[in-house]
Amino acid sequence: MLKSAYVTAKHGLIGLCKTVAKEGGKYKIRANVICPGFVRTPLVEKQIPEQAAALGISEDDVIKKVMLKETVDGEFTTVQDVAEVALLFAGFETNALTGQSLVVSHGWFMQ
Repeated sequence: MLKSAYVTAKHGLIGLCKTVAKEGGKYKIRANVICPGFVRTPLVEKQIPEQAAALGISEDDVIKKVMLKETVDGEFTTVQDVAEVALLFAGFETNALTGQSLVVSHGWFMQ
């Protein structure tokens, strides 16, 4: 609840990425967006007890049965996961990979 500004910003980044990719292509400017799943950040750490209280379940159950339920391996996305994708995007030297958004979520997005 109360995530309208957060979600709007995320959607705006994808639109900005596509526009920059389209307008910058002739200058060999590429733009891509990395969309991580649940990374154990301070924001996520704060949400765990809040969700537990709201749902009447344990914090461990919030992690396993809510946050990571739809992942293929029950794992949080890591900073290393995100960094590897950033390196992939940065190392791709042509415009063949531009204007893209890549979800890095251990399969969570497939829900």
